[in-house]
Amino acid sequence: MKPDEIHAIISILREEYKNWQTPAVSIVAQCNGSPFKVLISCIISLRTKDEVTALASARIFARAQTAEAMADLPVEEISRLIYPAGFYRTKAEQIAVLSRRLAEEFHGVVPDEIEELLQFKGVGRKTANLVMTLGFGKPGICVDTHVHRICNRFGYVSTKSPDETEKILRTQLPPEYWIEINDLLVAFGQNHCHPVSPRCSSCRVSAICRRVGVGVSR
Repeated sequence: MKPDEIHAIISILREEYKNWQTPAVSIVAQCNGSPFKVLISCIISLRTKDEVTALASARIFARAQTAEAMADLPVEEISRLIYPAGFYRTKAEQIAVLSRRLAEEFHGVVPDEIEELLQFKGVGRKTANLVMTLGFGKPGICVDTHVHRICNRFGYVSTKSPDETEKILRTQLPPEYWIEINDLLVAFGQNHCHPVSPRCSSCRVSAICRRVGVGVSR
């Protein structure tokens, strides 16, 4: 696709987004979510369905809303609160360790720099970027499997990994779209542009999309 066609795609997706379910982590951010809550919700959300993430986040934040309060919870309780999130026992350990470190070394304040966040166990580039964009409102491009897959499907990038996609997007995606690109493409991927058999026949983006790698579609 031509680089300037991204403007038309974003415009269409903004309109369609109103008809789709908002990603769970974005809901946390919209409901006066602090950077800490966004960070914890991101960890819970990995390999977990949105509806499970939403309920697990609600349960754990009803018990602890700050790093200091979370650090006081036993790992077993954290595990129980976030169940049945994927790998909930491992995530409970990560949340406990992360919260203690934030409380002891950062006075309970989540760092607002990606490189600092990446020093915490269990925090990858996707999570760090999401905390930057949704937690702090700072420029960042959160690239998960949806963003990576769909940007390649559009023909906007030609990459082999989410990290490589992020690197390319930082050079060619207009800055005004950086923060919202994840929300738009996650919702698009969950509701319409599925990994297998996407709904191309009813897609408003189909005239622009190069459909790279698409075999069967609806």
